This record gives sequence, structure tokens and C-alpha cells, in this order.
Amino acid sequence: MALRRRSAITTWPLVSPPVAVALALIGAVLAAVHHAEVLARRVGEPFGSLIFAVAVTVIQVGLIVVLMISGGPQAASLARDTVFAAVMITVNGIVGLALLVGAGRCGVALFKAKGTGAGLASVVSLITLSLVLPTFTSSPARSQFPPAQLAFAAVASLVLYGMFALTGTGSHRHVFPPAVAENPPTEIGQSPRRPSAAMAGLSLILLVVAWGAVVGLAKVGARAIEGPVRDGALPLSLVGVVIALLVLAPNTLTAVRVAQRRQVQASLNLALGSAMASIGLTIPTVAVASIWLDGPLLLGLGPTQLVLLALTVVVAVLTVVPGRAIRLQGGLHLALLTAYVVLCIHPYPGSEVPM
Repeated sequence: MALRRRSAITTWPLVSPPVAVALALIGAVLAAVHHAEVLARRVGEPFGSLIFAVAVTVIQVGLIVVLMISGGPQAASLARDTVFAAVMITVNGIVGLALLVGAGRCGVALFKAKGTGAGLASVVSLITLSLVLPTFTSSPARSQFPPAQLAFAAVASLVLYGMFALTGTGSHRHVFPPAVAENPPTEIGQSPRRPSAAMAGLSLILLVVAWGAVVGLAKVGARAIEGPVRDGALPLSLVGVVIALLVLAPNTLTAVRVAQRRQVQASLNLALGSAMASIGLTIPTVAVASIWLDGPLLLGLGPTQLVLLALTVVVAVLTVVPGRAIRLQGGLHLALLTAYVVLCIHPYPGSEVPM
């Protein structure tokens, strides 16, 4: 009987190394996001949201670059897929949830059209310069920027994001205040107790350690991330969606918590700021990294993605212009996000961009 028990114990299935690496990678990402949030609460607004968005985007950029190095030519479109996924999640997912939750019992969510419109215009301009124009360039490989145009897109992305950040934190930050009818503004993600200087210093050190762990685990576990997608005969663009979902999950939870306090403007600022950081920091980084990477860097969107982007822009403009939205408009944004995810899993034949 003892022998049977012993053999049963030794034959228990253990977690496979790829799964263990993937779980450790998720833990490292969540740890980095947590420590970034502690630093943001210590600094306070308006710089807290900026620090949080940049710290989260650094994680995204590190994952993209490491997976592009490990994946070779097959990962040439990973940066495009991740950035576009981040835009769809923020502009449709986070904005939709913020409007749906922020409408509350009265059924109307109030926000400042001027500030939100400026943020939306910045996001649309950045994604057009970075992901739409490459589809229509004269490059021999369609959707691939020539070197001069890639350099322009990288510099323009960095400059526009810098201008957006200065507007939100400088003398013109009054452009992004909460609506008058809402409750008094509080810090995004604010806890009842502000972290001490010692706690913030420790979080800064642990944030750097978590960044290093994310990069190292991504390099070791590249096959663990891409393997299930390939084994399931799914499009590789799903890898970009997974990265964006993992990185933006804390932003989404924060935006929902803020919207529950009827601070819809703060939620919209967080969503658009996350989209700006994703584009404005990822494109320049991968443009520089492409100098040492083997294979092309594909940035141009495919036909299906262009249609979804155009529809998203139209719906977002119609949502922002009045300065108030009802639950229906939040549902429209969430429906567009759902359509994007479904089309990523089951794309139309011939909708992929040619290599």
C-alpha cells in the first residue's frame, strides 16, 4: 500500500517549464505595474498618470523587442499588431467601459469635449502617421516603410507624444479638467494613504528589477508565448493582442474604478494617455531596434484593420463632440472591441497584409 502511494505521488503531473515561464512572466509584469502605480501615487497628479503610462509602455516595448529578436522574420509585424491592439483596447475598451460605468443611474456621462477631443486628435494623428501611411507607400514590400519615412514616423511619434505630455502636465493642463457637474477631482488610482518616500524608493528599485525580469523571462519564454498560438493554428497577431491585454489590464481596472466615482474625464484621460504612450514610445524604439534586427519591420495595417480603425474614429468623434454620452455609446465602443477580437481569432481570408 505504501509503495502504491509513493508511486502515485511521483507520477503526479507537474507544471511544464514553458507554462512556468509564462506564469512567471505574467507575475513579473503585474509586479512592475504595481510598483509603477506606487510611484505614481507618491508623485501625484498630473505627473503620476504620466509616470504610470510610461512605465507600463516600457514593459510593452521590452516584450515586443525581445519577441522580435527571438521570433525572427515571422515576428516582423509584432510591433504593429501590439500597438494597434493597444489602441483598440484603449479607445474602444477602456473608453467604452468608462462611459458605461460613468453614466451611472442617470444614464449620462459628462466630460470636457475640448480636452478629450485634443487627446483623440493626437491618437488619430499618431496612428495614421505610424500604421496607416506604410500601407500606401511605394516600398517594394507593401506595409513596410522606407528608411527615410520610418525615421520621420519615429521622430514625429516622439515629438507629438512629448507635446501631449507637456500639455497635460504644463501650463495648459487646465485643458483636461473633470467636468463641472462631476465630483471634485482626485488622483487616478489614489489610495487613502499616500506612499512614503522610503516606500516609493523601494518601489523604484523593485520596478527596475521587475523590468529586467520581464525582459529576461520574455527572452527565455518566447516559445511559451508564441507556441500555443502556432499549435492552435491561430494568427500570430494574437500574440500582440495578448501583450496589449496583459499590459493594459491594470489601466482598465483603474479607469473603471475612477468612472465609478463619476470622474469620467479622468478615465478618458487615462485611456487616451495610454494609447499615446503606446504609439509614441513603441514606434521610435522598434524603429531604432530594426537597425540590428534581421528581417523587415512591417507597420502597415491590413484592409480589415483599416476598416475597424476608420469606424472607431468615426464613432469616437461622434462620442466626444457633444461632451456627454449615454450608455448606448459606451456599448458601441465595446462592440467594436469585440469585433476586433473576433476578427483576430477568425480573420477573413486574404485580410492579412502581404509580407
